[in-house]
Amino acid sequence: MRRSHRYGDAGQAFPIYITVVGGLLFLAFAYFAVGQAAANRNGAQTAADAAALAAAQDTREALADRWVQDLLDPAKWQAIFDGNIDGIGLTCGRAYELAAQNDASVVGCGLEGLLGYKIEVQTNRTVGDSIVPGTENRRSHATATAVIEPRCTFQLPSEEAGKDVLPLLTCEDEEWELDPKGPVELLPEPEDLFEVHLAD
Repeated sequence: MRRSHRYGDAGQAFPIYITVVGGLLFLAFAYFAVGQAAANRNGAQTAADAAALAAAQDTREALADRWVQDLLDPAKWQAIFDGNIDGIGLTCGRAYELAAQNDASVVGCGLEGLLGYKIEVQTNRTVGDSIVPGTENRRSHATATAVIEPRCTFQLPSEEAGKDVLPLLTCEDEEWELDPKGPVELLPEPEDLFEVHLAD
């Protein structure tokens, strides 16, 4: 009688064991699906960050070129540092390139104020097959905003100083005594004039 009872207990435990193992397998697949989705989202955010920075850096180059062009007219400098000038519009080409390099596509590119870019991307790859229905066709989206900030300040010279005297340009901790007749190579670089970073 005891032996029969012991075998009966073992028989009852087997379905419970199968249920527990099945539940653990389901949780493992669910965690895997969550990991897939998280990796895809991280890829999208990386692509968005890179694309936004690239677009802002393109505009920084254009602003620096305009500053060199108007070097002898310091009255125009402040507008350049503020980004409030004509002829420098939306430049999203580099954003598309950087997104593509990160296996994503730009679905939105626009200005954020005068000195910023907001980029939205979606991944080229889907999240992939998983136990979660619909993930096989779902792509991750992400947005990023990059801003351009002027790093330099200056004071316009007095009228008595003459037209050939350029202001002392202070770019954070570095001072530039500009020579209007000096070589272009001695002028500040774009990264000296403007900082590009992702918005918080």
